[in-house]
Amino acid sequence: MVVATGKSILNGIAIGKIKIYKAPVYDINMNQIEDVEAEVARFDAAIEKAIKQQGILYEKAKKDAGEESAGIFEAHQLMLEDEDLQDAAKEIITSQKRSAEYATKTAFDEYAQMFAEMDDPYMKARSADLLDVETDVLDFLMGNDTSSMQGTEPSILVAEDLAPSETVKLDKSLLLGMITREGSSNSHTAILARSMNLPSLIQCKDIDDSWDGKMAILDGYNSCVYIEPTDDLMQSLSAKHAEDVKKLALLQELKGKPSVTLDGTSVHVYANIGGPSDLGSVNENDAEGVGLFRSEFVYLNSKEEPTEEQQFTAYKRVVETLAPKLVIIRTCDIGADKTIDYMHLDKEENPALGFRAIRICLTRKEFFKKQLRALLRASAFGNMGIMFPMIISKWELMEAKALLEECKAELIKEGHKIGKYQLGIMIETPASVLVADDLAEEVDFFSLGTNDLTQYTCAIDRQNAKLERFSDTHHPAVLKAIQMTIDAGHRHNTWVGICGELGADPTLTETFLRMGIDELSVNAKSVLPLRKIIRSTDLSK
Repeated sequence: MVVATGKSILNGIAIGKIKIYKAPVYDINMNQIEDVEAEVARFDAAIEKAIKQQGILYEKAKKDAGEESAGIFEAHQLMLEDEDLQDAAKEIITSQKRSAEYATKTAFDEYAQMFAEMDDPYMKARSADLLDVETDVLDFLMGNDTSSMQGTEPSILVAEDLAPSETVKLDKSLLLGMITREGSSNSHTAILARSMNLPSLIQCKDIDDSWDGKMAILDGYNSCVYIEPTDDLMQSLSAKHAEDVKKLALLQELKGKPSVTLDGTSVHVYANIGGPSDLGSVNENDAEGVGLFRSEFVYLNSKEEPTEEQQFTAYKRVVETLAPKLVIIRTCDIGADKTIDYMHLDKEENPALGFRAIRICLTRKEFFKKQLRALLRASAFGNMGIMFPMIISKWELMEAKALLEECKAELIKEGHKIGKYQLGIMIETPASVLVADDLAEEVDFFSLGTNDLTQYTCAIDRQNAKLERFSDTHHPAVLKAIQMTIDAGHRHNTWVGICGELGADPTLTETFLRMGIDELSVNAKSVLPLRKIIRSTDLSK
């Protein structure tokens, strides 16, 4: 038996044969070509097919992993549609008389290198995305068939690394788990794997081609893989796997039951969503409401600024469908690692600390009012909460509230009906924690964005894979900040929830309950597991 270790990105066990995936080798024609026009036409046709494929991958990812995870393929589509990139490749074909394959690889590699050398971690990450779409174009140019990468029987797929498009192309019915030599826990591929509920191991440096076809056990709980396991190990881990399957089935029995501790403390368990297409997962997992609707995906999924009517339609559909459940919609949180071409935002040295979220909205007030009007109109169709992100000072909150009141007055004058709504803010910086008492006087609720709160409290860039060993989401300072926020909120009758990744961490659920948290908003698949923990916790002991 061979034991190899790595980093687990999802607890779980997969048992089956190993299938080694080898990325296609591109034998690029280096010779000069005669028919330049024909070669340009080949390139255009391949680009068109690749763009169309991103749409197909988007729909597949949305179905398998949710709209937020699928967003990467819309970004890929925009890359392929970039005229500067296309022109760079065509210039190589026409001026150097080179093949479409050579021009594609040269132009895309140069652009990817340019991104890789940027200081901004988000832009660095786009380098890998460019190389991903490059392979799609080359596959169409060279007629490569990638459909056979998994073989014909269910297996544990092993690769050097997997690009997001490769991950989504996989047939889930043939996929038991994934192991890669490279990768980071924050990569798009890792996020997709978690969303698809696949036991996966990254940074497994001992991968060997000799594993191909051998029986193996991927143990996500212990971050390792056993090649040709012993009979005893096979028996014990098969039992553990069967236990996991049984637990998953038992979780279904919790549907319709309240999230109440053994001593009678009630906690709301809501879901985070990226758009209307995630409504199915909210109901399927019996979430009690939506604690975070990331409205920026309405902007990211549009090639131009969405109109008030387009936004109203999206918000109305969600609140109307889920009524009377509460739906909290966060106002536009663009900036930092989420950029949009049509916003024409300046490049910044440190975007995480720069022009983002409420700072953009309070600077571009007509842009912000368009969203506020849409939200207020949608409030008439259900139970809504409106939440402002990145508030660090009371004046920001008061200015945002004044704009909201201004929009309300306009809409009433125009004859629109406006429903009741709750107003809240994100607490995601040490500054907002320290002035939480002042802020609580002005809102109905707080929602702790623990991703950014951890980043800003610990001075750790959450996009930088090199800092993973230094990043401690359980850092005492972060937990103390959460407690301070809950205490401040409750002093002013303001309820407090958590909508960041930490809310789904089962090792902290009891801790949060004892802190007095009122609500946890998590990815939809974590709702029932959290409800189970809540219902088995006794806070009186």
